[in-house]
Amino acid sequence: MHDQITDVPGVKVGNKQDQQALTGCTAILFEGGAVAGVDVRGSAPGTRETDLLNPVNLVDKVHAICLSGGSAFGLDAASGIMQFLEEEDIGLDVGVAKVPIVPAAVLFDLPFGNPKVRPDKQMGYEAAKAAKTEKFRTGNYGAGCGATAGKLAGLSFCMKGGLGSASLSLENGVVIGAIVAVNPAGDVRDPSTGEILAGPYKEGNILDSIKLLEQNYRPTIPAGTNTTIGVVAVNADLTKAEATKVAQMAQDGYARTIFPSHTMFDGDTIFAVATGGEKVPVDVIGGLAAKVMERAIINAIRSAESIEGIIAHKDLPKNQ
Repeated sequence: MHDQITDVPGVKVGNKQDQQALTGCTAILFEGGAVAGVDVRGSAPGTRETDLLNPVNLVDKVHAICLSGGSAFGLDAASGIMQFLEEEDIGLDVGVAKVPIVPAAVLFDLPFGNPKVRPDKQMGYEAAKAAKTEKFRTGNYGAGCGATAGKLAGLSFCMKGGLGSASLSLENGVVIGAIVAVNPAGDVRDPSTGEILAGPYKEGNILDSIKLLEQNYRPTIPAGTNTTIGVVAVNADLTKAEATKVAQMAQDGYARTIFPSHTMFDGDTIFAVATGGEKVPVDVIGGLAAKVMERAIINAIRSAESIEGIIAHKDLPKNQ
């Protein structure tokens, strides 16, 4: 067990990033197919194939999910994952071809690094090719490469966000895992202590975004310039409707760690996937998925590295 989403049987993860341009993408592969649902709570999402996951629609399994930086440009990375899976003869068999089903979600990281460099088809292909079941690097990798947090006081006061993951196992062998790219407008807090881990950083102090709002502060950041995107996975038997409910419940992990979450500035999205196994009550999976997502978000912030002009949690002065 690596305490990552790859602990879930049937899940592989690959990252590719450009550390100079500060952007990247993450490929989460389910080569045997996985039932999936999605829940979008933020008001500025950038997504692909989410309508397909509606329980009333036909296709019931996905073969990968793409999480990417680059704003809407980054949706192109999913095409590279499709290409890789087609080469591996993985996809929905439609007779004349196998069509890989690859939903995607993107976050906004264009203000940092080089905004002209975004995850593209080639980067998505390389991320998929690198996908493994082993432990992978978090923080400034994959879709978390250019992620930041705590931007309600302005982009110049943000701290470093990143990619995080976590998992837990039940006594019956069921494993629930989460992976998330943390790039919110709001603060990130440890729900067990209330400590602000990442937020607006000004003159050596982290400001409280909720207190800013209470003072009738008017954020100056453009709408849609943030977003936290993630996946929860379980080796259990779920229908599309049940997977959708799990995705809804997993959003509680965002609400417990990000203040405020689901704003007009964010496109917060969670996919839920089930790789197959025994039947487990939806409330068990959903309740624990929210807990695992909390831990994945905290892992993203604690493992992030500072970049030029943007401090990470691990480099805060010791009195923080």
